[in-house]
Amino acid sequence: MRFCLCLMFLCLALIGETLHASTSGRKLNADQWIRSSVDSFVRAARAAYENDDAIPSYKKVVKSIRRTIEQQRLNEDANFRTRYQAFLDYIEVVSLETLPDHELGFAVPDKEYFAETRQYVEVPDFLQSQPFLRLVSRAETLEKAKDFLRQLNINRSPSDQLLFFSYRSQHLGTPDNDDSRLRLLIVVPGNVQSGVPEKWVQFGVTDKGKRTRIRNLSVVSALPSADGVFNSYFKDYFRSFRRDGAITIKGRWELGYGDDSCVRCHKSGVLPIFPEGGSVSPDEQPTVAAVNQRFRSYGSPRFDRFYDESKLGPGLSSATWNLRKKRFGEEFGKTAVGDAMKCSVCHQRQNLGALNWPMNSVIVSSYIKGGQMPFGWKLQESDREELNNKLVDEYFSIDDANPGILKAWLLGTRR
Repeated sequence: MRFCLCLMFLCLALIGETLHASTSGRKLNADQWIRSSVDSFVRAARAAYENDDAIPSYKKVVKSIRRTIEQQRLNEDANFRTRYQAFLDYIEVVSLETLPDHELGFAVPDKEYFAETRQYVEVPDFLQSQPFLRLVSRAETLEKAKDFLRQLNINRSPSDQLLFFSYRSQHLGTPDNDDSRLRLLIVVPGNVQSGVPEKWVQFGVTDKGKRTRIRNLSVVSALPSADGVFNSYFKDYFRSFRRDGAITIKGRWELGYGDDSCVRCHKSGVLPIFPEGGSVSPDEQPTVAAVNQRFRSYGSPRFDRFYDESKLGPGLSSATWNLRKKRFGEEFGKTAVGDAMKCSVCHQRQNLGALNWPMNSVIVSSYIKGGQMPFGWKLQESDREELNNKLVDEYFSIDDANPGILKAWLLGTRR
C-alpha cells in the first residue's frame, strides 16, 4: 500500500513537470492546455486533501501551472482572461503558499503578516503571568488554572467576563504533538467600537503522567464590523520550559519551527468547538454553548487584505440537483444521504464561508462523521461515511461528462 501511494505521488510530481516542459518555449494551445492543467490540478488537490504526504507533489503541480502562466503571459492575453478568469484568479490565490516565506498562505510574506497583525494576535498580559502558565501546563493543575481565571473575572465587568472551559478535541492534535487532545480555551471579549478584537486563546495541556510538555498556544481573533462580516487573524505560539522553572512564550514561526496555511483549516475564520463526548464537565456545558453562539454572531469570515477567499469559488455540496442526479442516480435525493447534502446552505461566502479547496480533510470529515454536520441531521454512522465520500467525489471529480464542482468552476462551465 505504501509503495502504491509513493508511486501515485511520484506520478503527480512528474505530471507537474510535464505540464511545464510541454509548454515551455512554444506557442500554447490554450484550450488543450487549460483542460489538461485543470485535470492535473484537481487530481493533485484531491490527493493532497486525502493524504498530507501528497502536498509536496500538489505544490509542484501548482508551481508548474504558475510558471506557464507567467512564461506564456496569459494574464496579459485579453481573450484568455475573458474565457478563464476564474482559473487565473484561483491559481493566483492557491499558489501563495508555494512562494518563499509564505507558509501561512497569505498575500504578504509571513514576517510582514505577523508584524502588521501583532496588535490582534498578542497573548493578553494577564495570561502570561508565571503562576498561571505553570498551572495551565499540566492536567494535574488544570482546575487551579481555572480558579485563577475565576479570580480574574471577579474584577471584570459583566461584558468583559472571560469565557473558558477545558475539553478534548475529537480528532486534532496540537502542532507539536499529533496525539495531544486536551485543551483549555479562553475567549477574551473585545470591543468593536475601539477596534479591539475578540480573542480565542487556546492552550494545549499536557496529559496526566506525561513527561513531554505540550508547548502549543494559539490565538485566533475576530473583529466584527457593522456590515455583517468579520476579519479573522491567526498566530501559533510555543511555550519554552526553562530549567529554572520560568516559562516563556514566543511565536512558533519566530522560533524557527515554520507554520501552516491558516485558511486550509479555518475556512470559517474562528472554528466552533465540538468536544469529544464526555470531556466537558456538566457545569461547563453552558459555556461551550455560549462560546459557539458567540462564533455564530460574528457574521461572514474575511481575512482582511491578506487573503481573497472570493476567488476560490463554490464549496462542498454546491452542485445543482440535476448534476447530482446525473452523478448518483435519480433516486438518490430520496435517500437519507441525498437529503443531507446541504453544506452550502450555511457554508457559502455570505454565511459561514464556503468549504472549498484548499481545506483540511480531518476537520471536514470529523464534523461529518462525528455527527455535528450537517447541523440537526440524524444519520446512521454508515450514512455519515457515505455522505463524506459523496461530498468529496462530487467536489473533486474530473469526469469530462459530469465534472465535479471544482473542475466545472475552473473551466468556467458552472456559472
